[in-house]
Amino acid sequence: MRAAIYARVSTIGHGQSPELQLREVREYCIRRGWEIAGEYVDAGVSGTKDSRPELNRLMADAHRRRFDAVVCWKFDRFARSVSHLLRALETFGSLGIAFVSLSEQIDTTTPTGKMVFTVLGAVAELERSLIVERVRAGLRNAKANGKRLGRPSKVVDAATVARLRGQGVAWRAIAQQLGVGVGTLYRCDQKRPKTR
Repeated sequence: MRAAIYARVSTIGHGQSPELQLREVREYCIRRGWEIAGEYVDAGVSGTKDSRPELNRLMADAHRRRFDAVVCWKFDRFARSVSHLLRALETFGSLGIAFVSLSEQIDTTTPTGKMVFTVLGAVAELERSLIVERVRAGLRNAKANGKRLGRPSKVVDAATVARLRGQGVAWRAIAQQLGVGVGTLYRCDQKRPKTR
């Protein structure tokens, strides 16, 4: 049996490394007597994205039948939404490719494994939806309490901008000197009353 290993970490550094996942999955494949046909590692890529460079390469290689099983350390490393997970499982199923999630001990070659995998995927999606709803509720509460959201406004002295522009100083140089973005200067210039 030829196995493809998939690993993912959301951020690079900060104690996150795909090596922990890879080591355990490699050992699992060796214990099962499976040949490792390839390793696909997305480092610094969010699991919420259905399209990831190495995941895309893995799916393309699945269609080329370069392996017989996909093994990952934990199913949320592979997919965070049930719909994405089910689409991938359908693809693997139609290609005759097994899916194994090591931490959850789920093997889609068994009916129980398929059922458990679907339930766990639903729980992960529910958790993400709850986090999104909590963030939105917090933002609504902050607005209701009169808090201003977003970046703090930069105060720019329009007279200084006009004087520097009158001296022929470029927009970028003015922006750098005042510590603001060029877009902020343009908006400041548009608000200034025009003299004839």
